[in-house]
Amino acid sequence: MKHNFTLYTSILIACGAMACSQLAATEKQTNQETTADNKSSWDKAGNISFLAFGDGGYHPDYPKIKHIKKPRNKEQFIEKEREDWLEDYRPIEEFDHAPIYVYPNTETATEDTGAAAVGLAMAEVCKLRTCEFAIQLGDNIYPDGADANDGKDDQKRMDDLILKPLLPLLADNKDMMVYSALGNHDWKSSRKGVALQTEWMKNQPNFYLDEKGYYQYKVGEQGNDVEFFVLDTNMLLSAQPIYEVPLNPDGSEMELEQAKLQKKGELEYAEPHENPVKGENLTQLAWLKHGLKNSTAKWKVVYGHHILWSIGGTKYSEGHVLRKLIMPTLCENADAYIAGHEHDLELLTDDCSKYGHADKPPLPLIISGAASKMRGKHTPFARFQEKHYPEYDLVWSKSFVWGFAHITLDNQADNLNIDYFTTPRNQSGKAINEGSFSFKKRTN
Repeated sequence: MKHNFTLYTSILIACGAMACSQLAATEKQTNQETTADNKSSWDKAGNISFLAFGDGGYHPDYPKIKHIKKPRNKEQFIEKEREDWLEDYRPIEEFDHAPIYVYPNTETATEDTGAAAVGLAMAEVCKLRTCEFAIQLGDNIYPDGADANDGKDDQKRMDDLILKPLLPLLADNKDMMVYSALGNHDWKSSRKGVALQTEWMKNQPNFYLDEKGYYQYKVGEQGNDVEFFVLDTNMLLSAQPIYEVPLNPDGSEMELEQAKLQKKGELEYAEPHENPVKGENLTQLAWLKHGLKNSTAKWKVVYGHHILWSIGGTKYSEGHVLRKLIMPTLCENADAYIAGHEHDLELLTDDCSKYGHADKPPLPLIISGAASKMRGKHTPFARFQEKHYPEYDLVWSKSFVWGFAHITLDNQADNLNIDYFTTPRNQSGKAINEGSFSFKKRTN
């Protein structure tokens, strides 16, 4: 695909990047020509295929400070992982850990990265399947975003963490666009850090991230098109006090009042720089509601960093809050919600019965957050959710893997088709198809 970047640049100059960022994004997408060798039967049928990957911005060259200030050797690192596993009431027989990286000429160990391997695997998949574009689901820069206080150059940081793993994919798909979302780690350091990332992406031919952090764009021909709504979920959650309620030993959620009485868990507040400015969180919610309701696209897909449901056993308090904010809107007018945040692959649904839309097909909730890190599931917690929340259903999951999703909007059958891929721990970059799933289109 080719993009008219001259036109894109002239738009920014003529009306200002902030005011015209959405128009520029649209021009960036609509001024495309698909090369003949990237055509498949899916394209010719008017279908839309893309990659979805998240949490890809991790590499041991940019470690968490605690791993350097309190170094552990490989055995100590694994033992600490085991202690944390048991502390969370996870079954010991399910214990595993990510591959370990040991810094050269030291005994200091940390988690290895799968970013390069995932990039190779995505390139392999896109040699066999149509990949018109990709969506990036946040946490593009670990651990503290750009403007981190670590003495490292931010331009090199973003080249290393965002661009470098995708070079094999972009080498084969030179005009592929990657439409990015922001995650909590992208917000860690400062608003300047967020601005540095959006500025970096503005200067990259293959990336787009609106300066506001949230935006919408269309792909496809009229009548067979999709409109994406990209959320800054960290902005939405930063306005909400979140009480991190612990789990009981059986994996069930402790009641909030019980947790407060026993002084367990904690009330989390956003850092000052994360607090919404001039009601930007409310503006974003109103934008989403209005945009979905009035979209003329055939498909309406929403994505952002944070999950609505998951089985990881650590993000559920955020999920409760985010569901209250956006589920009524999604249930009414969206075909799917795609997220990262959990470092695994999950497929869940919500039947929307709590929001008055049980007459529609369930809302697919796609999690693809394993692009550089891996994490385990919490089996007892997963069982608790299935029993306690009748609206929720766990369709499939794969933990302790590196991987991503390939999604096709089938405009003949009106199905949303998802294929999950993993890549081995040996860093070979081989793509392994783990499962294929299909959902009926749910919007008019």
